[in-house]
Amino acid sequence: MSNNKAKNGNSSGELNYVTANRFYVEMENNITASFSECSGLGVKINRKPYREGGVNDQQRIILGEAEFSDITLKRGITDDLTFWDWVSSIVGDYRQPSLPIERRNINILLFNQAGETMQYWTLIAAVPVEWKAPALQADSNTVAIEELTLAYEGLKIEKPGGGKVVTSFKSGRSKSGYFG
Repeated sequence: MSNNKAKNGNSSGELNYVTANRFYVEMENNITASFSECSGLGVKINRKPYREGGVNDQQRIILGEAEFSDITLKRGITDDLTFWDWVSSIVGDYRQPSLPIERRNINILLFNQAGETMQYWTLIAAVPVEWKAPALQADSNTVAIEELTLAYEGLKIEKPGGGKVVTSFKSGRSKSGYFG
């Protein structure tokens, strides 16, 4: 029997699946909130089919820009106003037009049942584009859920190499215009 290793470091045929219920959101090197739902994370690469003359059984695909879909985070209302403060700094009355909108790198960390970080997604230069308060009803006994929608300029997906995931958020944009 061969002891070959697959690309992910496990024996061939053995995959390390992780449940989707253990994740946290990290902002400015701090786990800022435990959300109950995270949806919409994805990227779509625009494409245009092109037909060559005389080649009737095939098409060529010209790849274009990447589009990153907005991500929606949901959680029960708490007394932590970190995300609301970020939203209000963009739309608030005290916002000075001369100041740039504060964009932040956001990590979404996925843990296994043993509490180890299995994978993380970094939303590069994220900015809040929507915040929703919960519907309030006098006869309801459900948890009040707030929603935060983020748009972002880029995405990194990584598997940690044994250490804690740490990202520097205060370094600003590089010469190419992207956050580190």
